[in-house]
Amino acid sequence: MSEATTHEAAVSPGVVGELRARFGDDCHAQVTVDAIPTVWVPRERITEVMGFLKTEIDRPYPMLYDLSGIDERVRQHRDGQPSSDFTVFYHLLSIDRNEDLRIKVALAENDARVASITSVFPVANWYEREAFDMFGVDFEGHPNLRRILTPPNWEGHPLRKDHPARATEMDPFSMSEEFQDSQQEALRFIPEEWGMSTKAKHTDFMFLNLGPNHPSVHGVFRIALQLDGEIIVEAVPDIGYHHRASEKMGERQSWHTYIPYTDRIDYLGGVMNNMPYVMAVEKMAGIEVPDRAKVIRIMLAELFRISSHLVFYGTFAQDVGQMSPVFYMFVDRERLLSIIEAITGGRMHPSWFRIGGVTQDLPDGWETMVRDFCDYMPKRLAQYDKMVLQNGILKRRSVDIGAYNTAEALEWGVTGPGLRATGLEWDLRKKRPYGGYDQFEFDIPTAQNGDTYDRCVVRVEEIRQSLRIIRQCVDNMPAGPYKAHHRLTTPPPRERTMQDIETLIQHFLNVSWGPVIPPSECSVTVEATKGLNSYYEISDGGTMPYRNRIRVPSFPHLQMIPFISRGFMIADLIAIIASIDFVMADVDR
Repeated sequence: MSEATTHEAAVSPGVVGELRARFGDDCHAQVTVDAIPTVWVPRERITEVMGFLKTEIDRPYPMLYDLSGIDERVRQHRDGQPSSDFTVFYHLLSIDRNEDLRIKVALAENDARVASITSVFPVANWYEREAFDMFGVDFEGHPNLRRILTPPNWEGHPLRKDHPARATEMDPFSMSEEFQDSQQEALRFIPEEWGMSTKAKHTDFMFLNLGPNHPSVHGVFRIALQLDGEIIVEAVPDIGYHHRASEKMGERQSWHTYIPYTDRIDYLGGVMNNMPYVMAVEKMAGIEVPDRAKVIRIMLAELFRISSHLVFYGTFAQDVGQMSPVFYMFVDRERLLSIIEAITGGRMHPSWFRIGGVTQDLPDGWETMVRDFCDYMPKRLAQYDKMVLQNGILKRRSVDIGAYNTAEALEWGVTGPGLRATGLEWDLRKKRPYGGYDQFEFDIPTAQNGDTYDRCVVRVEEIRQSLRIIRQCVDNMPAGPYKAHHRLTTPPPRERTMQDIETLIQHFLNVSWGPVIPPSECSVTVEATKGLNSYYEISDGGTMPYRNRIRVPSFPHLQMIPFISRGFMIADLIAIIASIDFVMADVDR
């Protein structure tokens, strides 16, 4: 066995060895900081490789967790990687192995094309459209390869390195009559372009726009409905109205100054969004977070989980016809946000986590506020059980509506409460404890039917489990620093900054320019409020990310809407949408 082969087997003797046994020297392993097995394969064999990993390999990888691209053309540090102008990466997840796998394909700039894998993983449809939109990669055989996040007549591909990152880099915007006419024409609804026909043998279909400005779609989101009377024949989601180029902005901000942008992804998740990003940077920089900072992070993350679930709970009840619960639940959420504000100084978007820890130590009196909330909330949840979950009308509107099983959930990339509602006891905080979660006792709530009602039941029980975790944080808060004493920690602890000139200089440089992160690749995933959320960061040895990929749970969840809504009525679709629990900033980024 050659030295290179021996090294590759040492990286991951499991799946890498199995791939090499099946595909020979076509598979080339890459070492990454996150220790996720990463294998380069020839583009000609990508469909074959994906089919092998999904159905043929022992303990398969049934979920395509993520798919996107990397513009490699100006990257300096690519040691051990094959020559590539553009890279398409595929992130797979195996439940049986409790393991991730990253597959990469190298493409040349003048031949940026690869076979579509939608025949293997249907969820790849939107991901490939996004990679086409952002990078211009042609996925051959894709059923409907068109833009998804930018307008149909957008020029260029935004995540290419030669595309402007700021408005000041572009010509002044103007709206000529010809341009306006072309924009209007691009908006023309042609059913056949959406995969829908206008007639069937015994009926003429009606087409209806739900959204993009409708309270029941929870954001700037449109669903084009093909109806036979009031029965849904087809429901095609249309996204991108909320796209703000969050990934592109990450490539123009320093590692530190990008933290506030993460708050605005799942804008109901608050500091939960900071967590995977700062953990990825910390892993690349070799920063060990102190125990006190870890527990503070967990406490704040779980407070935001409760806050997000309360918004879901109230609006879900409202969408199926109950008006009162949302008012009660928003009162409870307001009480919770007051605690968050007392600790962090902010409410929905405190941007409070830092590289190496948190912004500052906990204030005096925090224990009393948090403990009082933990004592108060269970009684309110018991009232809501009677008001909402035991309500006969709500049950008739939600039981057996929009159901799917575990295999279907994995097929469509469903994670979080939506996956656990099918009976699968899978929670990353338990299966792969991160950030200190292994020190806490809590249960993984599950249901069985995977329907609209069960997705609500799971989230309600998660509130109770979050309260258990928070109470343990209060009872066992460790002493010590709230931030690591590391030269790349940004910013350094405030008390050190004001004591000596060297630390003040470090503060100035790290905040204004950002810390210099060693060349590396790292993906960190957390169990966020709506499912699995991860940041895949690539450093080229600079003060800013070279590639900033944000994998969000809501993006694949919305793609599943046609699958779970056909044959139901429009009122059922409203309940289905509510049960998914998404925000469009999370989908579009």
